[in-house]
Amino acid sequence: MKNKIQIKHSQNFLKSPKLVEKLVRLAKIRSNDLVYEIGPGKGIITDQLLRTGARVVAIEKDERLFQKIKQKFQRDSRIKIFYGDFLKWNLPKRERYKIFSNIPFNLTAQIIGKITSAVNPPEESYLIIQEEAAKRFAGLPYSKEKQYSLLLKPWFEMRILYRFKATDFYPVPKVNIVLLKIRKREKPLVEKKNSQLYRDFIVYGFNHWKPSLKKGLKKIFSYQQFSRLARDLRFDIAAQPTDLTFEQWLGLFKYFLVNIGENKKFLVKGAERWLRKQQSRLQKIHRTRL
Repeated sequence: MKNKIQIKHSQNFLKSPKLVEKLVRLAKIRSNDLVYEIGPGKGIITDQLLRTGARVVAIEKDERLFQKIKQKFQRDSRIKIFYGDFLKWNLPKRERYKIFSNIPFNLTAQIIGKITSAVNPPEESYLIIQEEAAKRFAGLPYSKEKQYSLLLKPWFEMRILYRFKATDFYPVPKVNIVLLKIRKREKPLVEKKNSQLYRDFIVYGFNHWKPSLKKGLKKIFSYQQFSRLARDLRFDIAAQPTDLTFEQWLGLFKYFLVNIGENKKFLVKGAERWLRKQQSRLQKIHRTRL
């Protein structure tokens, strides 16, 4: 059992300081930046971040690694190193900051969820993650839009900045790894007062998935409305949810916001909360069976 736990929480570490220097340059980390690092490990990224002159806050969950990195940087006043779980950490409420991290792949969804749902999200996040996960969160132009990507795009822009070789890491990973940039939009594309309704609309559209999006949304849009929207937004009337671009989904939502009555909006409200309850119940059943 002990070995299984170690494998579950294992991480792939970068080997080359020169490569890390290149990545930090690519991220344009400056001397006036405050940068949070999740799981600094042995400090190969930490060292390069400090070389830019930036202030660094490193949060390490592994006590053994925490003690080592604390000793390694004990004389540098620009860094604060904490022993703790990033998922339980309080991020800055007002101060501008960035994140640059090689994160545990098994925690990717939770970490991105925490970063993007923060009261004061980082201006930019640079995360070393599996390419498959990056595509799921970034959507187009790397893959079709998913529920994950559509829930983020009104507030964040995502871009794959770098693709690694497997030999850049130890142990050598069996999956493709990339550097994903998540940038907070200066001006959100959905107003704050409508943000939860937008999220509910997307979740409703993806979780009432019938043979086509038209049938999935038939309780919301009439046949005439959906046909006109398909024509105006230039998508196939038989399209499935993942066939639409973010801009097309945003067009659907804007029409829904202005032209659909409260009785039909009521059908959509709470969709995200319902989905979370369902997921929580399934996770509980899975844990019980295990």
